[in-house]
Amino acid sequence: MRQRRHFSAEFKARVVLDVLSGQKRASAVCREYQLKPDVLSRWKADFVSQAATVFAGDERTQRAEQRIAEVERLVGRLTLELAGAKKAVLLSAGSSGFR
Repeated sequence: MRQRRHFSAEFKARVVLDVLSGQKRASAVCREYQLKPDVLSRWKADFVSQAATVFAGDERTQRAEQRIAEVERLVGRLTLELAGAKKAVLLSAGSSGFR
């Protein structure tokens, strides 16, 4: 029984891009790499359906950056509140000591 071959994602992308860009014909690629046409068709369909996710990283990065900015603002506000509370404690301790 023949073992299944495993192809890396880079290899699949390179093969599909060769076909989609017109550099090579699908039949030539299948012959060159000894692939069945239905395998190449499946790779192409997967590639095209997943193409939009390439740009989804931009949205995730933007959301993460917004969240970081929000947390930084919160930390700044809490730091100012803490500094004010410390001053208030020092002032109240100092004024009660003179009575």
